[in-house]
Amino acid sequence: MNIQQMMAQAQKMQRQLKKALTELASKQFIVTKGGAVNVVVLGNKTIKTIEIKNDAFNADDKEMVEEMVVLAINEALANIQAEEEAINERITGKSGGFGF
Repeated sequence: MNIQQMMAQAQKMQRQLKKALTELASKQFIVTKGGAVNVVVLGNKTIKTIEIKNDAFNADDKEMVEEMVVLAINEALANIQAEEEAINERITGKSGGFGF
């Protein structure tokens, strides 16, 4: 393979990776914890919604509900990270990709 073919292949992978990551940015990752907390995080790591069921609003359960929110957000972010790594691996053959 000559240098021009390698450059063309690298540019193609860059385009594919950029497209896949752009699609990932708008994908919704939904996590529910304890049936009381529902979190939706976009693939660009923006929190879209946090829903807490009415029956979870008990002063005695405040800390538990807060912990469920944190756990749900962290799980959604971990899911996004895993999908980013899978995209990089699929397109570039490496988990680091091109660093976009």
